[in-house]
Amino acid sequence: MSAFVREGNTEVSITNEELNQVQSGIEAASENRQRIQLQKNTLNTQLGEVETLYGRTAVLLRTLQQQVEQKRQNLNKIQQEIHDSKIEVVRQNKELAGQIKAAYAMGKKEKLKLLLNQQDPALSSRMLVYYDYLNKARLTKLAVISESMQHLERLNKQQQLETELLEKDLERKKTEQIAIDRVRQRRSGLLMQLKKDFSSNEQQIIHLKESENKLKNLVSSLQRSTSDLAVEIEQTKKAHQSDEVSSEPAKILPNSGDDFSKLKGDFSTLKGQLPWPVKGRLTNKFGSIRAESTQTIWDGVLIDAREGTEIRAITRGKVVFSDWLRGYGLLIIMDHGNGFMTLYAFNQSLYRQVGEWVDVGEVIASVGQSGGRSHSGLYFGIRSKGKPVDPLEWCRK
Repeated sequence: MSAFVREGNTEVSITNEELNQVQSGIEAASENRQRIQLQKNTLNTQLGEVETLYGRTAVLLRTLQQQVEQKRQNLNKIQQEIHDSKIEVVRQNKELAGQIKAAYAMGKKEKLKLLLNQQDPALSSRMLVYYDYLNKARLTKLAVISESMQHLERLNKQQQLETELLEKDLERKKTEQIAIDRVRQRRSGLLMQLKKDFSSNEQQIIHLKESENKLKNLVSSLQRSTSDLAVEIEQTKKAHQSDEVSSEPAKILPNSGDDFSKLKGDFSTLKGQLPWPVKGRLTNKFGSIRAESTQTIWDGVLIDAREGTEIRAITRGKVVFSDWLRGYGLLIIMDHGNGFMTLYAFNQSLYRQVGEWVDVGEVIASVGQSGGRSHSGLYFGIRSKGKPVDPLEWCRK
């Protein structure tokens, strides 16, 4: 049997066998697309798990580093105190030696001999008083020296304990460093596989658009699910204050971590006054074409910064998202009320959880290269009622 298909004004006859081959080819292509999509989703899921693990391990390594540094400072302090105590013991010994010499100068006579050998009663009385003074001074000095020696012994024991604790922390740090290196290798392997399997321009464009849509949907859902925080933010500000009383790739952003001031007013009134979340080079501006594709643009800015650099909240707000998102890696989103949100992506680690209130200048994350990136940097975005706005218009020039 045969079937007819029309090509322009001409009908072409094809056999059932040919028709079945065409249908089989279509089904095979569909199955192949599904297989590729499944493989892509699996690799992205694995990448998310690996980058999340990397972030947690980096946090632990950072904590251990702080502990090691603190213990080293403690040891230095103890060693200085031991040094000072030894000098003090030497000084006290010299003073005691002086008192002994004074007693020797009296002729090495006992108290009774002093009393019997003195012809002048008044002189005898004065000598006895002086003798008692020397005796008490010697006993006091001996007691002080004894206490100093005991304190020195306690310092030596404390030094030994701190040294042991430091050695344990250094061993743990070495273990975590090995772990983070292994995770980094796993991540590199996944990125190579993703690049090898999905490296065409068409696939990159699809990937970017899918990631952008995911972010848009996430922001929209967060916008709908969170009530207006303006009143709540104002209330927490007052409570906080009460508690206290009681492309230009070479452009360098002006603010460093210690240049944050307490801003007054809600987000909408701070246009042009907001600090930058991290100091670094602005490598991609808002609205510029993304290097990976000519069909997508940056809806935030990309700031080049060293991996591990602390990222700070640009003003007070509430964390509404803190997790891994495909295309953006470890992402944290803060709601500042009146429809304003800030987004911080490509992070190495996240330090704040959903529901936490964060004040201006507080550390919320660290710079990284998650989301499958090959260079460290921070994606920083601002949303006004879900619509991207240019951070350069809102942050300090």
